[in-house]
Amino acid sequence: MNLLTIEDLNLENKTVFLRVDINTPVDPQTGKLMEIERIKEVATTVRDLCFVKVVVASHQGRVGRYDYIPLDQHANALSDVLGKEVKFIDDVFGPKAREEIANLKKGEVLLLDNLRFVAEENMEYEPEQAAKTVFVQRLYKLFDACVLDAFPTAHRAHPSIVGFSHLLPTCGGRLVVKELKALNRITTAAKGPYTTVLGGSKVTDRIEAIEALISNNRADKVLLSGLIANVFFKAANKINYKLGISNEDEIVECARTLLAKYPQVFELPQDVAVERDGERKEISIDELDKNDAIFDIGSKTIDAYSRIIRSSGTIFMSGPAGVFEKKGFENGTEGLLRAMASSFGTTIVSGGHLTVALQRFGIKEWIDHVSTSGGALVLYLAGKRLPLIEALERSAMRVKK
Repeated sequence: MNLLTIEDLNLENKTVFLRVDINTPVDPQTGKLMEIERIKEVATTVRDLCFVKVVVASHQGRVGRYDYIPLDQHANALSDVLGKEVKFIDDVFGPKAREEIANLKKGEVLLLDNLRFVAEENMEYEPEQAAKTVFVQRLYKLFDACVLDAFPTAHRAHPSIVGFSHLLPTCGGRLVVKELKALNRITTAAKGPYTTVLGGSKVTDRIEAIEALISNNRADKVLLSGLIANVFFKAANKINYKLGISNEDEIVECARTLLAKYPQVFELPQDVAVERDGERKEISIDELDKNDAIFDIGSKTIDAYSRIIRSSGTIFMSGPAGVFEKKGFENGTEGLLRAMASSFGTTIVSGGHLTVALQRFGIKEWIDHVSTSGGALVLYLAGKRLPLIEALERSAMRVKK
C-alpha cells in the first residue's frame, strides 16, 4: 500500500486540516457522550502534530437522529485527554471559522463544528467534484496539508475525505497507519473456516458488505443478530410487519436474494429476548408480537452461535447482538464476545459499541484486533476499495512525482 505518513511531509509551523472520526455514542435521554474511545485514539495524532497549527474536523450522528449534535462536548473531552486547550468554533466554513483558522498559532488546536451541519458533507462525490464543493473551496487555501485519520469513515467519499486530499499534499494519520498495518498482518495469517457475526442497527452497510464477504471467501458462515437479523426474518417471511427502516422494501428484497443464493451460509436466531412487564423474556420468533421490541438474542441462539465461533479459524464480529446497554439484555453481546475470547481462531472485533462492550466485560485484551471502525472495516475485509485509502494513494503518487 503506497501512502505517506506525517514524517513524509514538511509540516513544521504549517496549518493542517486533520480529518478524524470522533463520532461518539450519545445517551438519547441526556444528550451526553457515553464514552470517548475514539477521541482517545485520535489524540495520538494530534499530539504528534504539536509543531503545527491543527484544525480538527469530524462528523457526529446523522441528520434527524438524537445523536446529531454539536461538537463542543468533543472539544472538552479532547482537551482533557491532551491536557491542553482545544479551541472550539460553532462554525464549519463561515467567516468565524475562517478567521479562527487564519489566526491559529503553532501548537494550537481548533475543532470545527459537526461537519454534517454542512449539506455537502451528507453526500458522496468523485474527488474532482468534491474539490469543487463550496465547503472545500472556502477553506482549502487556508491549509498547507491534509492529514486523514478517519478510518471509521474510510468508506465514504465525502468532501472532507476526498476533496481536500485532491488539492493538498495528504498523508495518513497514526490511527489509519496503525489500523492498516494490523489488518494486513492479521488477514495475511488468517485461515478458515471464516465466520462473520453481524449485529447492530446499521443495516445498509451490512447488506452492502455481506455478498462481498462471501464471494471473497471471508464468510463461510454469517451469524445474524440485531436489526439486520430482523431484515432477514422479514425476507424469510417470519416477520410480516414494518421494521421502520429507510428503503425497507429494497433492503428486504436484497436480503431475500442473498438467502436464496447462499442458503447454507446464513444463521438466524432460534430465539430472541423481548421486554414484557419490565422483565427479559425469551421467546421463539413464532411467538413474536408486532408490539414486541427485540432487545437481544436468546439463550439457545447464544449457545448455537458460540459453538460455530469456537470451531472457526477466523471470526469477525461487527455490531452488538442486542441493546447491551439496557440492563438484562447484555447476554447475547457478552456471550458471543466471550466465545470469541476463548476461541483458538483469529479474532477481529469492529465498531465503537463493541469496543465499549469489550471494556465493560473486561475481555478486550483477549481479542486479536479491536477497531472502533464499523462499516469501513467490514468493507475492507470484504475486499472493497475505500475512498480514503484511494485518496492517500493518489496523493502519495502526486507528491512523489
